[in-house]
Amino acid sequence: MKGAYIHIPFCEHICYYCDFNKVFIKNQPVDDYLDALEKEIAQSGSHPNLKTIYIGGGTPTALDTQQFNRLLNIVKKYLLNESIIEYTIEANPENITPEKLYLMKESGVTRLSIGVQTFQDEILESIGRLHHPDDAAKAVGEAKKAGFENISIDLMFGLPNQTEDMLIASIQEALKLQTEHISIYSLQIEPKTIFFNRMKKGKLTLPGQELEAKMFETLIRTLEEKGFNHYEISNFAKPGFESRHNSLYWQNEPYYGFGAGSHGYIYGQRVVNSGPINKYIQRVNNRGHACTATHQVSITEAIEEEMFLGLRMKQGVNKRHFYEKFGRPLNSLYNRTIKDLKQKGLLYEDEDRLALTHEGLFLGNDVFSSFLLG
Repeated sequence: MKGAYIHIPFCEHICYYCDFNKVFIKNQPVDDYLDALEKEIAQSGSHPNLKTIYIGGGTPTALDTQQFNRLLNIVKKYLLNESIIEYTIEANPENITPEKLYLMKESGVTRLSIGVQTFQDEILESIGRLHHPDDAAKAVGEAKKAGFENISIDLMFGLPNQTEDMLIASIQEALKLQTEHISIYSLQIEPKTIFFNRMKKGKLTLPGQELEAKMFETLIRTLEEKGFNHYEISNFAKPGFESRHNSLYWQNEPYYGFGAGSHGYIYGQRVVNSGPINKYIQRVNNRGHACTATHQVSITEAIEEEMFLGLRMKQGVNKRHFYEKFGRPLNSLYNRTIKDLKQKGLLYEDEDRLALTHEGLFLGNDVFSSFLLG
């Protein structure tokens, strides 16, 4: 395995758009959860070839200092080794403390991903965030003071009542922080979220598709002008600071998933852990693992996933790598599809690769669906 994802499903507040596996941290069995997490990771064996570690959530930094230190020690004991090239932890501005920053730095964490979303107070409140714009700036400043040299911030666009001017203002504020990486995601309304329920009741005002596309165009142009490499549909990095862990997903490489509701890709199988906290703890204690579902990925599915995921990256799908992986030339499978998408101006091809054009970025889902083999 090349990567390990660890899920911490606890939050101090539930954001209105979030559909990840999470619960309010108050009155939750956090210590029991960490006990189970340690057992699950321990039983997975040694990992001398592991390259990346990513702790997400939920909100890992919602743990108190003692619990957070316990989490870091678990990772250090079972996963951290000399082959690790990137170790990321997600954090929210309101619960980044000097103590937690010190613990992360001392435990080998190399990268922080800070959830900022926007720099307008009224928008933050409307999406259920607890922090204020000043908290985000302070958090980045404290992280730099603690010695972190690889910091990413998350932003969002297409938010309720968000205008293009608001997005531009957020991007400008983000640039002032001089972080090495910026992720910018468009709002997706997912079932079982507060926003989904509001939308069903007609109580959610969102920018239309035309305005959202204009916002996307604006953020691409602005960040590229400032020296950021648009290396994946939603991700921008200064040269050399592309997310190594997330790149494993887009390159369709194997990885572990630890924790409640986590997903892994192990030996050609998609693996899903039990999501409810108590069920996760019970399963690990009884069986040593929390796996509740597996799916053996067929060759056809693996090829489709290679295209869907690989085309998200600016570099696209490497033809030689595709042949080495599947034993068939990419063009022999998709010649007509490639020709059609090139004629539409959505796909670029040279001797080495296939990639989305600038126009293709805006119609990515349509392009991806064209590569279904069924």
